[in-house]
Amino acid sequence: MEDIEILEKFAIAESRNLAFNQLIRKYQQKVYWHIRKMVIDHDDADDLTQEVFIKVWKNLDGFRKDAQLYTWLYRIATNECLTFLSNKKKKFFLPINDVAAELSEKLDTSPDISGDEIQLKLQKALLRLPDKQRLVFNMKYYDELKYEEISEILGTSVGALKASYHLAVKKIEEFLKHD
Repeated sequence: MEDIEILEKFAIAESRNLAFNQLIRKYQQKVYWHIRKMVIDHDDADDLTQEVFIKVWKNLDGFRKDAQLYTWLYRIATNECLTFLSNKKKKFFLPINDVAAELSEKLDTSPDISGDEIQLKLQKALLRLPDKQRLVFNMKYYDELKYEEISEILGTSVGALKASYHLAVKKIEEFLKHD
């Protein structure tokens, strides 16, 4: 079902629940994996995905149709990730490297995470990036979003995103060379 149809059905009280269920079916996996790449842990990603869809339910009436629905969903998911990671750092008084080390350890020990050695090294390299650089890299490399779409999600210029992506790639290459 197209996004416009989902939005039209959501606007009608009688079909609101059905429309929302269709929206969840269409986007839940994408939102989950977008979040999972940032927080690593399945349970955290699952909780954040639920939080995202609760916010979507509460705010879908106010969605301006000048943006694409999935970019709006990604923006909410991205903000939830950044807030979660920021709160985690504050809660445990951890410097950024300690959070990265904790998430890296989860990569090694989680039965939910599979992948060959190269993929695990890449994931560990990504954890060393600042959160926003990691988001840009994940959206461009894994989600295959265009810079214009990422710009809409993050509210950052295309030029800044290209620079951020380029820096992320350079940092990842350096990490992979030296690890």
